[in-house]
Amino acid sequence: MGSFAGTGALVRLALRRDRATLPIWILVIAGLTAVTASSFAELYPTVQSRQEFAASLGNNPSLIALYGRPFDLTSVGGLTAWRMLGVAAVLAALMSTFTVVRHTRAEEESGRLELVRAGVVGRYAPLSAGLLVAFGANLVLAVLVVLGLTRNGQPAGGAFAFGLALAVAGWVFAAVAAGTAQLTEGARAANGVAGSMVGLSFLLRAVGDVADPHTRPAVLSWLSPVGWSQQVRPFAGERWWVFAVALALVLVLTGSAYALAARRDLGAGLMPPRPGPAQAGPWLRSPLGLAWRLHRGALAGWAAAFAVLGAVLGSVAAGIADLFAGNEQLTDILTRLGGEQGIVDAFLAAEIGLVGSVAAVYAVQATLRLRSEETGLRAEPVLATAVGRTRWAVSHLAVAAAGTAVLLAAVGLGIGLAHGLRTGDLGTQVPRLLGAALVALPAAWVLLGLTTALFGLAPRLTVLSWAAVLLFLLLGQFGPILRLDQRVMDISPFAHVPRIPGGDLSWTPMVWLTAVAAALVAAGLVGFRRRDVGTG
Repeated sequence: MGSFAGTGALVRLALRRDRATLPIWILVIAGLTAVTASSFAELYPTVQSRQEFAASLGNNPSLIALYGRPFDLTSVGGLTAWRMLGVAAVLAALMSTFTVVRHTRAEEESGRLELVRAGVVGRYAPLSAGLLVAFGANLVLAVLVVLGLTRNGQPAGGAFAFGLALAVAGWVFAAVAAGTAQLTEGARAANGVAGSMVGLSFLLRAVGDVADPHTRPAVLSWLSPVGWSQQVRPFAGERWWVFAVALALVLVLTGSAYALAARRDLGAGLMPPRPGPAQAGPWLRSPLGLAWRLHRGALAGWAAAFAVLGAVLGSVAAGIADLFAGNEQLTDILTRLGGEQGIVDAFLAAEIGLVGSVAAVYAVQATLRLRSEETGLRAEPVLATAVGRTRWAVSHLAVAAAGTAVLLAAVGLGIGLAHGLRTGDLGTQVPRLLGAALVALPAAWVLLGLTTALFGLAPRLTVLSWAAVLLFLLLGQFGPILRLDQRVMDISPFAHVPRIPGGDLSWTPMVWLTAVAAALVAAGLVGFRRRDVGTG
């Protein structure tokens, strides 16, 4: 039996398991790119309007750190590349890392891969299958992006460079994830290390782009695979040779992953886990203490990211009025997205609404820990003690609910501090923007309640909670631009959240959203008490 025997069968199995997840990733990234190009074509239909936008952008360091250094803003394609390429590259990287880890280290951790390897399956087949699926998904993404851009009237050469830049970024981080899957013993650790590399790549690109191009720190952009995607310069005199650098790194990282896979035992990692203390602390004597221990690492990472994001948004806000001055259409869109008393408040309200939707992602992820503990057979030993089902589930839900509040508070404080320092009004802006961020909490709790209801009543359908998050996110961001009917917009709980700062604070929708979340949680807990543990 060869080392790659069974690769084809595992590829087909992986595609079947990801038949819903991967298409969602691909369609969202490609759709966002196409919608962005269409929006820019509508907002800036003439070269003169695009030149005015480029002049208003100037050298705003916050925007450059967020989106990258613009190379050509006189064309719709150049605007789209500046606005979306870095963001889309990060999304493609995350899609790739999750895919590879899911079909390699996660399968080992669950014990399923040991059963699979007992058949006619070679040592390298699982790793090869994960990489092939990730590489293929990025190729499909590239094709859809090229089609979306060309249908919007963009040049084929620039569209091809844009799509290939996304694919290559995904390939690089798929190879990174292949290596982290060999180093660690847990899927969470493998995803955490690979995700940290994505974050580091974005940070290096941001620091390098903000720096003066003629100074040494500017070189940091060239140390970042995300930076390489933007250095291809789609629609601005493409640099095709950059792909050679990225593909060389893909080959090196992939070869290293195979070399590491040959040096370890099945189920083991090359980096042994750190041994824990001989005795558990007193705070682990309760289900709540155990839940906090399981969630604290992920919550700390999310909170740090939200605080940084808040600081970036707050630093950008002060100059947003100058950026959009003279463009009545864009000002109208931002005003409809949130706020009624000025372009700055409208921008802050729109961004806080987006961050609230992202906080719901954490709420769903933390709540789904209930299902992973159940299917991983870790819940049964706990429930075999004096701990009841409701108490065990509520402990995780309490951490998830409180954690969501912490994230929104972190981003609100970050925005308030950065915006307050820039405007010289720290005492007013911090409490004002902290409150504006926390207003989105009841809507995020509705997603927590929906996930709990699915967990208790129909655990096999918990994936629908992710579909709901995606639907609400798309409605919130593109519904006003596409001028969807308000009845469609009202499907999202975030459509009922008061848009502040800039609007009027109404407690009625927040109370109703909280009541809906509580009812969904209660329904889920009742369902969990009545069904068998470990069943669907």
